[in-house]
Amino acid sequence: MTVPDDRRYTDQHEWTLVQAGDEGATVVRVGITDHAQDALGDIVFVQLPDVGAELAAGDPMGEVESTKSVSDVYAPVAGTVVAVNDALADTPETVNADPYGAGWLVDIRVDADGDDPTTDLLDAAAYQVLVDGS
Repeated sequence: MTVPDDRRYTDQHEWTLVQAGDEGATVVRVGITDHAQDALGDIVFVQLPDVGAELAAGDPMGEVESTKSVSDVYAPVAGTVVAVNDALADTPETVNADPYGAGWLVDIRVDADGDDPTTDLLDAAAYQVLVDGS
């Protein structure tokens, strides 16, 4: 199982990657982890929020459906959805093949005032401990 060091993680198995957005805004890219996609099995459908949706941290923001089950995906940070990975509508299995790359889910613009909005989330080592204990 892969757990990249350049991201932060939630205990619900979402990953976050802070990026620079337009006009100095902070944008957080969100996806599900390698562990999550492996536990779900073959992903057959991904439901994502609309661009412009306002999210609070912890809110359900979509679903990932596999041949085994349907799982909610939660917003790891508060903000506005500025992009969704539309390619997943036609190729949801991309989440299985490349969960940390082409299988990303949404970009959320946050009002971070220059601070990292993901500092309260798990780093890679802490996430690995969480997964190893489950």
